[in-house]
Amino acid sequence: MEKNELMKLKSSESQVMDGSDIMKLVGNEAVFSNFVDHKFEELDIDKDGKLSVKELQPAVADIGVALGLPPQGSSPESDHIYSEIVLRGSIHTFYGQVLQEFTHGKQEKVSKTEFKEVLSDILLGMAAGLKRDPIVLLRMDGEDLLEFVKSPAFEPEMISLYSELELPDGSLKDYIIKAFEKLTVDQGMPPASDSWVMSNVVEPVVESCIGATNEQPVTQETFLAEFKKVAESAAQRLKEQPVIVAHSENTFDGSGIKRLLSNKFELDKTLDSALKTIPRDRNGKMSKEYLRVALDVLAPSAGLPPIGAVDQMDKVIQEVCKMLDADDGKMVKEEEFKKLLTEILGSMMLQLEGKPVSVSTNSVVHEPLASSSTLLQPPSISEM
Repeated sequence: MEKNELMKLKSSESQVMDGSDIMKLVGNEAVFSNFVDHKFEELDIDKDGKLSVKELQPAVADIGVALGLPPQGSSPESDHIYSEIVLRGSIHTFYGQVLQEFTHGKQEKVSKTEFKEVLSDILLGMAAGLKRDPIVLLRMDGEDLLEFVKSPAFEPEMISLYSELELPDGSLKDYIIKAFEKLTVDQGMPPASDSWVMSNVVEPVVESCIGATNEQPVTQETFLAEFKKVAESAAQRLKEQPVIVAHSENTFDGSGIKRLLSNKFELDKTLDSALKTIPRDRNGKMSKEYLRVALDVLAPSAGLPPIGAVDQMDKVIQEVCKMLDADDGKMVKEEEFKKLLTEILGSMMLQLEGKPVSVSTNSVVHEPLASSSTLLQPPSISEM
């Protein structure tokens, strides 16, 4: 399903997060300053005019929750949302990095000026990530699942799914549960890979509808009839207990790289910025083993995901680096290092133009759409 089509899906039941609200907040100096004053005063428990690490903890946690995404440690599946769409690393790493940004790696207190500067940088980074890869929060209440069950597409799609299930000794319950795991968001089903969805939606309805039935072998006709019954029951359960799903999707087709390579000024500026992070020997040379580090730094400018976030993209990088002998670890001068980086980008662009990489992520949000976070909801926000 195309992104624009998904955003239209139950538009009254969804929320598109594209970073525009964050940009609007940070871009209005008067409102943002008022916002910082309010937030700083709220966090400064001991009223000494500075924030300790302990006092900063709620702000760090709120940054994640303000995105409408799962809080720290809520589920392994949510790591992918943070790493691929918004920031780098796991949720735990994300929170640690944000706290380190505030304290500059030292266990010291933070002034209001420092708080404002760092918070602005973090929020703008979030906004840029969300603008590049919007997240759609869908409230799944069973209506789309019921619509799918009643549609002409239900039978042919479930027959196709049944043929893919390899459960030679599986019971009817096994077939039904496995089928739920393969249903997608556009068929109206939140990801059954989420433990909450499995234990609170799938397993209860299967148990109530199938009971002790243990028919073997499971025929196609039995599977269709029983799955339809269970799916209708699941739709009713979702109506009683709606599930919020954060959906994101992206296609890497090389267009971002092409834009960067076609603008020499922007390319040179991006390469210079990336090379600042690379260590050099006493002769000013750099090891080619740091090419991937530099590539990771410039990834956002080239419309690429962080290294390690998308397996298919990592394979593209690996193939290109092997082709260009970029992994031999040799020491090279700065200009050669830049040339290699540019060649890697060019080769990746050609590969992605010929064979684009599409990724889709669905993660259950264990928070209501009206998030409890107050990070982006100071009293002054109505003045914007």
